[in-house]
Amino acid sequence: MITIRNRRWSRTAAGGVAVLALAALTACSSGMETADPGAGGGETTDGPLTIALIQKQGDQQYFIDEANGAKEVAKADGDVTVNVIDVASDSNKAISEVEAAIAQQVDGIIIVVPDTQIGPQVIQLATDAGIPIMAADDPIEDGAGEPLAFTGFDGTSMGEKVGAEAARLYQEAGWTAADTRILSAYKQDQPNCVERVDGADSAFTEAVADGPEVIDVGTDNSVTDAQDKAGAVITANAGVKHWIVWGCNDENETGVVTALQNAGVAPADIIGVGLGAYLTCKDWNAGQETGNKSALFISGVEVGKAAMTSMIDLLRNGTELPPKTVANTEIVDASNWEEKGVVCT
Repeated sequence: MITIRNRRWSRTAAGGVAVLALAALTACSSGMETADPGAGGGETTDGPLTIALIQKQGDQQYFIDEANGAKEVAKADGDVTVNVIDVASDSNKAISEVEAAIAQQVDGIIIVVPDTQIGPQVIQLATDAGIPIMAADDPIEDGAGEPLAFTGFDGTSMGEKVGAEAARLYQEAGWTAADTRILSAYKQDQPNCVERVDGADSAFTEAVADGPEVIDVGTDNSVTDAQDKAGAVITANAGVKHWIVWGCNDENETGVVTALQNAGVAPADIIGVGLGAYLTCKDWNAGQETGNKSALFISGVEVGKAAMTSMIDLLRNGTELPPKTVANTEIVDASNWEEKGVVCT
């Protein structure tokens, strides 16, 4: 689905739940309020543990990194097995894999849902089985609307950093709204994607009065689909000289930038700001001139580490799962991506 919007003038407010920046991945995090040890419920153990990590889109580099981070923490513990399960974008498979994990009597479940609407069902399944469950990357709620313990990123804040960076580059370029368009590519029925692109738009609007029109491009969050869907937009807007690109993830942004460059748009006429950095860095690593100008670096490794640390701490020590743990993010570009620790795939 493709829609064209005028600039929006209201900002999307961040959620009211207190969040914790991951300054360090330790069992006790500075500034985090937790319940008394044992409040997590259930018996603790020093023996072997098996934890299921159920992920959507497990073939994407971010989620590969996340699984590796979780395994790293498990290995450090010395007696934890991590079962990594990729359910792609299949909600029914996610539900069946939760059921399978329960049947296998795993000790804990960490889940990245393909669709937040299955939240109540998977939470109820685990609760009924007496198995602790927490969410990563995509927050979910139970049937009463209570949020599940969550480790990941603040979608609105992430988007705001992307939008602010795009605005800075736009102003430096000296472009005008009349001959510029913004392509915003994302899975439109995924709430965390909506948060990210709304955050980008609101931050851009705050920095730039009377900015360019935004063209929303609905995708499945893959590089291929973003590239294919952007092609029709580019063809329909042949008179546009300059393009700004952002999206829900690096797959969307790099896919659209590739489509633009394949259509003959010069890299100098493209301001692409990725979200992830693991794909935007490819052109930087190759020393190529590119429309991928910068990206918000998000570390799947750190999220995987944090989630696994919290789950093991619950199972080993009875420490309640932190309600919401939010990892740090920062803008990187061709000049500093390596020193910031981006793993380029």
